[in-house]
Amino acid sequence: MTHDIEKAAADAIRILAVDAVQQANSGHPGAPMGMADLAVVVWTKFLEVDPTAPEWPDRDRFVLSNGHGSMLLYSLLHLSGFPVTMDDLRSFRQLGSPTAGHPELDIELGIEMTTGPLGQGFATGVGLAVAESHLRSVLGADLVGHRVYGFVSDGDLMEGVAAEAASLAGHLELGRLVYVYDDNGISLVGPTSWSYTEDVPQRFDSYGWHTLEVDGHDQGAIAEALQAAIDEEGRPTLISAKTHIGYGSPNKQDKAAAHGSPLGPAEVDLVREQLGWDLPPFEVPQAVYDHFAAAMQRGTESRLVWEAHVAQLTTSNPDRIAAYDTYFDPAAVALSTPEYEVGDSVATRVTSGVVIQEAAARLPGLMGGSADLASSTNTLIASSTDFSAQNPAGRNMRFGVREHAMGSIVNGMTLHGGLRGYGATFLTFSDYMRGAVRLGALMGVPAIWVWTHDSIYLGEDGPTHQPVEQLAALRAMPNLWVVRPGTPAEVAGAWQLALDRTDGPTALVFSRQGVPVPVEDVAPQEVRRGGYVVTPGEDAVLVATGSELAVALAAAAALGEQGVSIRVVSMPCREAFLAQSDDYRREILGSGLPVASLEAGATFGWGDIVGREGLAIGIDTFGASAPEPVLADHFGLNAAAVAARVAAWLERR
Repeated sequence: MTHDIEKAAADAIRILAVDAVQQANSGHPGAPMGMADLAVVVWTKFLEVDPTAPEWPDRDRFVLSNGHGSMLLYSLLHLSGFPVTMDDLRSFRQLGSPTAGHPELDIELGIEMTTGPLGQGFATGVGLAVAESHLRSVLGADLVGHRVYGFVSDGDLMEGVAAEAASLAGHLELGRLVYVYDDNGISLVGPTSWSYTEDVPQRFDSYGWHTLEVDGHDQGAIAEALQAAIDEEGRPTLISAKTHIGYGSPNKQDKAAAHGSPLGPAEVDLVREQLGWDLPPFEVPQAVYDHFAAAMQRGTESRLVWEAHVAQLTTSNPDRIAAYDTYFDPAAVALSTPEYEVGDSVATRVTSGVVIQEAAARLPGLMGGSADLASSTNTLIASSTDFSAQNPAGRNMRFGVREHAMGSIVNGMTLHGGLRGYGATFLTFSDYMRGAVRLGALMGVPAIWVWTHDSIYLGEDGPTHQPVEQLAALRAMPNLWVVRPGTPAEVAGAWQLALDRTDGPTALVFSRQGVPVPVEDVAPQEVRRGGYVVTPGEDAVLVATGSELAVALAAAAALGEQGVSIRVVSMPCREAFLAQSDDYRREILGSGLPVASLEAGATFGWGDIVGREGLAIGIDTFGASAPEPVLADHFGLNAAAVAARVAAWLERR
């Protein structure tokens, strides 16, 4: 009887996936059909989640990295009692439906992250495991003691981001991370052997993982492998499961045709016949629901035990619960501005390094690091140690030269809850991590990106390292706020904005070279509004960001001597400024005044601020290898050149 219900549970997943994809006339039926046995074992025998309390903090995390197989997850959530209804399955891939073409983050539905771009789920899951390991170390295994399970595909393992993350996960010995690899030998266009012949378990062995191989349709063997993974506490585990894509399809099993297209009405009928399934579409035996409901009691009981323990500690050891709350329910932090002497020249990356110490002291959940550039990005927390296998309580992450994995891992750390993750590298290398940044913006993950060496003024390293188009490209990304401060108070305000923001990521962009400390600096909260008036003027407006703010002020002074009154506006965050009211924007930019912009980067996008008749001063070519002052002269970005361009522009109007 047990075997019969386990087969029926797997077949229910297969049929629901087939029917939903067929009804939508779009989707990927092959992976859910092939992985159904794996899914039944993980969800009914091991995973501890509670459909009645999906946001329980100490639940196990489950990530479907091969997000094209989304109907596998949606079917599991429906059968397990999460609020994914049969009507939701019927509306697979339809506008407004929670059952989108690829899973989209919704904790209340049981979806832990948005997946689809291959490799991202794999790498983000490593971040979830990092968070679990660190929080378990600092708060105690009785309060934080769960596991991260994930399903991954050959496509995930081909992507470089997964290789980066796997290497780091093995080094960090993340023993509570268990991934099941759907080794079906088929990709979208044909056999994986056309491009992929490596020994995957051997590769993961070399990364320091615990590896196992299993028949992905033998539920007993799958359970044994998963138990072995749990018993192997000192290393992450990869279980390579041999499966048949499109399992149960007489004509499309083990073929690429089952990967990314509906099977077709005739083949769907043959699948039903092959599996012995005689129910109409979108109907499941009650016994299958009962089987999953009984299994979910494991998670419910674990939650109730955990909550009772928390209640007991609240009385017997309130300090522990107070410490827990500083991570999972932190108080607001108000940052101060570092003090420097007027006239000093201080790089904004240096000021950021000072501000981050205060932020870390007041927010114990702030944790992150850089892609092997900590001494250049100034992102080490001086009061803490390195996070490692031997010291999971450390807060400084050593990501190595792995920008893309860093982005995904920081997303995972932040998604987990309890931590506020940050990652750092040079601005030009943000290109390497763009896929992760974009996915974080799509999910609304409030990760913090610290990108330094923000312009051509890093000098002799030349155009390979000098960012030109990166600011414009990043500003084009929805829900990513890009902050480029130019004074100590603006740096503090940039960090304040990032810490206060909860609905998306924030990029903090800092200079390598020194910028002058102004005679008067603004209150940090001015950064929240994105732009503000630094000096008044009646004839025109000159908007600047970052290190060009000082240049704009000097150019305005020069023009003032010629009788031209220039209003200088600092605009550290365009996104925040454009989110302000029309009245505020008119107050800052004036009504009818000509507007120019100044930034040592591509001028693309500044039309939103200066308008069609405005002037955008910047760099629309690649940089060059030369000392900083030479580059300023060469590209016309010194005060005299800027003043001359503004004057000529105003004369032409």
